[in-house]
Amino acid sequence: MANDTPDVKPRLHGELLSTSLLAFLKGWNAYGYQLAQKLAAAGLPESDSGTVYRTLRQLEKTGMVSSFWDTSENGPARRMYSLTKAGELFLSGWIDVLQNYQKILSSTLEGFVPGGGTTIDDSGPERDR
Repeated sequence: MANDTPDVKPRLHGELLSTSLLAFLKGWNAYGYQLAQKLAAAGLPESDSGTVYRTLRQLEKTGMVSSFWDTSENGPARRMYSLTKAGELFLSGWIDVLQNYQKILSSTLEGFVPGGGTTIDDSGPERDR
């Protein structure tokens, strides 16, 4: 039997990428490269570094992050990003949205098994959670 499912990998972009970057900037300043590494280390879907830098520039244009050139280390100056008050407010609102979305997804995907299978549940539809 041939596999008709295309090999599509999820990608992190848009508001989810923005929110992830803002969350990683909460409490510390970071370079774009560090943020790209943190995204990968967290196990989030792939996002190329160009997209990360474009998103950081857009977040700066909208006032959610600020940046400055760090010349404290040997080598070339690097742009350091930090979360602004506007970014904290945006992040707080998105955390509420994501928590609600997580509840909806958990409820919707209950019993879902990747690959089209289903789970077997002997306890019936009215079991306690």
